[in-house]
Amino acid sequence: MVFQENTYSVLLVSASEKITATTLELLPATDYYPVSVARSVAEARRRLSDESYDLVIINSPLPDDAGLQFAMDICANSDAGVLLMVRSDLYEATYYRVLPFGVVTLSKPTSTQMVSHNLRVLCSIRERLRRVKTRQATVEEKMEEIRLVNRAKLLLIQCLNMTEAEAHRYIQRQAMAQHLSKREAAENIIHTYQ
Repeated sequence: MVFQENTYSVLLVSASEKITATTLELLPATDYYPVSVARSVAEARRRLSDESYDLVIINSPLPDDAGLQFAMDICANSDAGVLLMVRSDLYEATYYRVLPFGVVTLSKPTSTQMVSHNLRVLCSIRERLRRVKTRQATVEEKMEEIRLVNRAKLLLIQCLNMTEAEAHRYIQRQAMAQHLSKREAAENIIHTYQ
């Protein structure tokens, strides 16, 4: 077993005891933890409203719904990887319906090897989504810093009759002199002149 940094939280949604037991055997705690089981879409929705999961495995159909819309909703509203297992006669239609949302579809009956392979694909997808989310957060932080610096410059222009270039240099000098980031220097200026 290769050490991996992350474990993946899993929500298994299945009404079938047999598929639940077989799938749980494929989810060792070293790689997948915690693992929760829901027996219906309604129960799964409640769990998702309380907690986020890295992976969601849906064994369709479920007692209260087929699970297709549920799978698409998860992909649209979270960054969880979703595996939807459907009967082989419904596979083609289901695949094309859920593909645009990023749902991985698996025809059943299937082998444990195929389920295990698809779980690894979902883990890869999840890691990619983690990186994208981190990059997005960094971009949003930079944009917020730019907004604060621009607001501070505007206040310096209005209150101290500086040019934009002078205001920009003033913020840079304040940050360096006080050992602050430009964001912190801008926040101090905003606090002082507002």
